[in-house]
Amino acid sequence: MTNELRQTVIFCLAAAALATAAVVVDPGGRTPDVLSDQGELFYPDFADPQAPKSIEVIDYNEETATATPLKVEYRGNKWILPSHRDYPADAQDRLASTAAALIELKKDIVITENVEDHAEYGVIDPFDEAAASLVGRGKRVTLRDADGEVLADFVIGEQVPDKDGFRYMRVPGQRRVYAVETSADVSARFQDWIETDLLKVDTPSLRRIAINSYSINERLGRIEQGDRLTLNKTGDDWKLGGRTPKDEAIAKLSGALDDLRIVDAEHKPDGLTASLKAQEGIQLTMESFQSLRSKGYFINQNTGQLLSNEGEIIVDTADGLQYTLRFGEIANTPSASPTEQAAEPEGGERRYVFVTVSFAQSRADQYGGDAAKGKELEEELRNRFADWYYVISGADFSSLRPSRRDLL
Repeated sequence: MTNELRQTVIFCLAAAALATAAVVVDPGGRTPDVLSDQGELFYPDFADPQAPKSIEVIDYNEETATATPLKVEYRGNKWILPSHRDYPADAQDRLASTAAALIELKKDIVITENVEDHAEYGVIDPFDEAAASLVGRGKRVTLRDADGEVLADFVIGEQVPDKDGFRYMRVPGQRRVYAVETSADVSARFQDWIETDLLKVDTPSLRRIAINSYSINERLGRIEQGDRLTLNKTGDDWKLGGRTPKDEAIAKLSGALDDLRIVDAEHKPDGLTASLKAQEGIQLTMESFQSLRSKGYFINQNTGQLLSNEGEIIVDTADGLQYTLRFGEIANTPSASPTEQAAEPEGGERRYVFVTVSFAQSRADQYGGDAAKGKELEEELRNRFADWYYVISGADFSSLRPSRRDLL
């Protein structure tokens, strides 16, 4: 081949290569890979908000470097919280609304594909043991159907600066981070997934409140008596003895009863639960004795009375119900989410409360209430309360134990 012919062939090959390259890099030819899915739905096959039968939310606390899961599941024809000892959940409507919000999520803006950036945007999987960073971990949310198949799975990160309603998000196992517009309120708070009205008491039905603020000195084995206060309501007026308590104090106390919320719950032993449901008095076994003592409750060997570390409050209602709330030990609840822990007032220590309820026709007659309603509610609540030690916030514990000075 002559030099002239060789140069011609090389020139033609180079021209062909340049033409091919022009097609590849032409910005109008196709979308670059880094932006290829921008604007698409995250899970286009997930379209039915009623399809999810479980949700798991894993919250992360950077201060303690702990991840805490909350799981809600439909099992045995009822909603329960497996993460909280199978406590009954009131989840159907909330899960459907959460699912509806997640169905709509789109990959609005591609932010990065660099794994090194995940901490900056708060989208490290909270349970990722391979990630070295203990900061920058997000909230993981997983929805599954009745067969356990994943419908949607996200790590939700920080809010996007200067873009209201946008958060950084990532699909677990993928590198790409997006800014996503979302109004989804995916709660990891136990109390957001349960029946919130624990006592089912309304303020107008309250008729008598007796506060017995004793405590038990376990070292000396004796009761140390504090205030004994009894409030009675006649018509619209409350009286403490012959005196009128402060309106704001009564409003705070009655409001705490009306709106009492639990922040956690623990199972009672089966034998103790059976005794409480049968209304035959507590039949003490070693298991029941140890369980009660660990929560701050004791049986008076002489009278058979159930005593508690921090006293009790007894509440009568117009419909013939009488509630007894016994306050036990400070509760260390590892199942509390970081969101719940942060919401506790400073110095507000969570505490066990042992709740019982009874009905008496004479009380309904005395107060002129609806005896049939009271009797029906007593059966429902007695069976519910028998299963659980409840945990209330320190703020509620304080509100339910006012002193004479607080009231007057």
